[in-house]
Amino acid sequence: MNYAVLLAEDDRAIRHALERALALEGYRVTAVADGVEALAAAHRSRPDVIVLDVMMPGVDGLDVCRVLRAEGDRTPILMLTARVETAHRIAGLDAGADDYVAKPFDVDEVFARLRALLRRVAPGPTVSGAVPEVGDLRLEPSARRAWRAGRELELTRTEYDLLELLVRNAGIVLDHSVIYDRIWGYDFGPGSKNLAVYIGYLRRKVDLPGLSPLIHTVRGVGYTLRAS
Repeated sequence: MNYAVLLAEDDRAIRHALERALALEGYRVTAVADGVEALAAAHRSRPDVIVLDVMMPGVDGLDVCRVLRAEGDRTPILMLTARVETAHRIAGLDAGADDYVAKPFDVDEVFARLRALLRRVAPGPTVSGAVPEVGDLRLEPSARRAWRAGRELELTRTEYDLLELLVRNAGIVLDHSVIYDRIWGYDFGPGSKNLAVYIGYLRRKVDLPGLSPLIHTVRGVGYTLRAS
């Protein structure tokens, strides 16, 4: 499939280089230089995936992300950022981004993350059977919705995918490499903090105060979800 990518990057050299690389990879690219143009382009013709630079003048990438999510647009969003501290990653997740790549980046990593995002939104076969439940946590995979103790959880696309993976493997310890492969389609290695950031953010939404924790860390191995 010839996927459409909306690329918003204010650095001309990076924008042109990434636009050429994406086009050579077979993507249909719309490249813009700021957040205002990005929103206009997203409204004109919905892309299959959006690549947003965080630091753009005026309306930045985080604001673009917030606006689109507030409008109910669930298009996968990959953020490009030179700011890799945990607080900045969490700000991107709060805004509704699905993944991020730190600058300077390898274009092959960008391609790998885009492929992973697009795989998760591609239509697949319908799976019949019971609604996945663990304790008071319930998922509705067909609608990509989740509830804890009767309260619906507001999850980004990546958070939902991660939660569903843990629920469907409840009681099984999944190591880091397995989770990276299943969620991102790429193992970023032992030095990456990407998974830890997402697990931490998911815990804030799932393991609410007053409720028994469901997401558990197995040090040196990975993560598991189980009712206490």
